[in-house]
Amino acid sequence: MAPTTIAALEGVEPVRSVRTPARLDYRYTPGGASSRFLLGLAGKRILGQRCPKCRKVYVPPRGACPTDGVPTEEEVELAQVGTVTSWCVVNVKFYGQAMEVPYVSALVLLDGADLPLMHLIQECPADDVRMGMRVEAVWVPDDELAPTLESIRWFRPNGEADADEAVLRGNV
Repeated sequence: MAPTTIAALEGVEPVRSVRTPARLDYRYTPGGASSRFLLGLAGKRILGQRCPKCRKVYVPPRGACPTDGVPTEEEVELAQVGTVTSWCVVNVKFYGQAMEVPYVSALVLLDGADLPLMHLIQECPADDVRMGMRVEAVWVPDDELAPTLESIRWFRPNGEADADEAVLRGNV
């Protein structure tokens, strides 16, 4: 077969979408560190783990420090407030989406943690979200709490002054 040339594609309608019958069934079985993290969320607690070598606090915990390769057994309860370190405004709808666009997905560095947690920012216009913005967790009603990150409905601005650049660079 001869290779396709650009001239051969003239007048051909471009592909705009592809529909395929796809299904992915899976079962997630969390390990010990993840189980304790998820159970903590069901009790409105955000738990991380501290590395015994570098002393960094990871949330969600993974059971081992990715830098030092040692087990992280010391559990740390983290603040429910933090700092936006990065964010993305989502303007594209997808099938089955419950959120109104635009909405903000952000990395939130919880006070006391060394790794940000990805979550939603709500209760403010998407244009107002910025690096350094101080936010707080908003939990679902108590009767909806479960061992899932969705127990935190979203984060919202908490009215504190923006964090300074040292916090954003991890130099505190």
